[in-house]
Order: sequence, then structure tokens, then C-alpha cells
Amino acid sequence: MKKVGILLPAYNEEKNIEKILRNAKNYFPGAIIVVVDDGSKDKTAKIAAKEGAVVIKHQKNLGKGEALKTGFEFFRKIKDVEYVIVADSDGQYLIEDGKKLLEVLKAGKADFVMGRREWKDVPFPHRLGNFVWRTAFNLMFGTHLKDTNCGFVGLNRKALERIENTGGGYIIENSLLIEALKKGLRIEQVPVRVVYKNVSKLLRGIRMVLGILIFIIKEGLKYRLSLLAER
Repeated sequence: MKKVGILLPAYNEEKNIEKILRNAKNYFPGAIIVVVDDGSKDKTAKIAAKEGAVVIKHQKNLGKGEALKTGFEFFRKIKDVEYVIVADSDGQYLIEDGKKLLEVLKAGKADFVMGRREWKDVPFPHRLGNFVWRTAFNLMFGTHLKDTNCGFVGLNRKALERIENTGGGYIIENSLLIEALKKGLRIEQVPVRVVYKNVSKLLRGIRMVLGILIFIIKEGLKYRLSLLAER
């Protein structure tokens, strides 16, 4: 029987992890739920274990990219896991919306599914930054994606086996999309709800926007050159 994996990278999420896990167990009965505790200093790992999750703990904080890599490696070893849903552990996304991602995967419509946020629910500074990233990504990679930085994603077994580079920092979602494109995976998007608890400060936001934009342009140029070389 094909199984579903739920992957939750977490760092100091003792206030949120219990609710996330209980909802995940409720909406995905029988799923294998893995929490990668990325060097938390609080009780994240203890609470996750108490709730019955498989807990993989990094001894120090390595970043979300490494947490995803650890989680993917774990699920690759379980051969009957056919689908993996990745969600944040801070409650920004509602775990039940993962059923929308799973529905597309199970229907065979895509190998990689990324959530698409309703922009009216996103604070203006974040909305502006995402507009810049989305526009640049679509121009550089020839896509028509409506959201290129949503952290709520789903993969089938094919994508799980092929996606190797999970990037780091705030480029993770773009790294995953670029990997999916390079590996010839079918990409789809579905609407998901989002709840913002914090808004980035101005200077930090500007640095983030520029950093991700530079990454997109650099990787986009590499991608275009690789396509030319194949002709």
C-alpha cells in the first residue's frame, strides 16, 4: 500500500509543533510524520516525540535546506512512501490544505506541487517582494507560475528521488522549483491559505529581496545557457 509522508522542518517551535502534529494526524491518518529538529534550544523535539512523530535531530542549526535534505533522505529509504508533503512548523500554512497538494499528486497530474497563496492575505511588503521574485523567475525560466516562494509543497516518488539540491536560506523554494525544472518534472500549483504572524523589517526585507533576486537571475542564466548547449 502506498504511504504518505509528512515532513516538518522545525527550529524552536515548541509553541506550535503540538497543534501542527495533532492536525496532521487528524487529516492524514496513517501518514508517516517526520519532524527534523534543526538544532532547537527548546522542547520542540520532546513535544514532537510525545505526539508520536519520528524525530530526527540536528545537533546544531544547519538551516531549512539541510533539514529538508535530511527528511528527503529518510523518506527515500522507505520504499512504500509514494508521496511527501512538506510544511512549515510555525503554523503559517494550514496543514489540512496539504490534502489539495496530495489530490493533484495522486491523480497523476504532477510530480511536484507548490502551494499558491492568495495575495490579498499577504502583507504588502511580502507581496511586493514576491511580485519581484515571481516576475523574474517566470522571465528567466520561461514559466507562468503564480507563486514561486511558497514553502508548502508536495512531491511524488519520482520527484523525491530526483530532487537533490534543496538550497539554503530564503532561496529554498526557488531551488526546489529550479531542480524540478532541470529534472523535467511536471509542476502544478494549488491555492492554499496562509497566516502571517510577523512582517519583515525594512532593511532585512530589502536584503532578502535583493539576495533572492540575484540568485534567480544567476540560476536563470545558467539554465538558459544549458538549454542552448543542448541544441
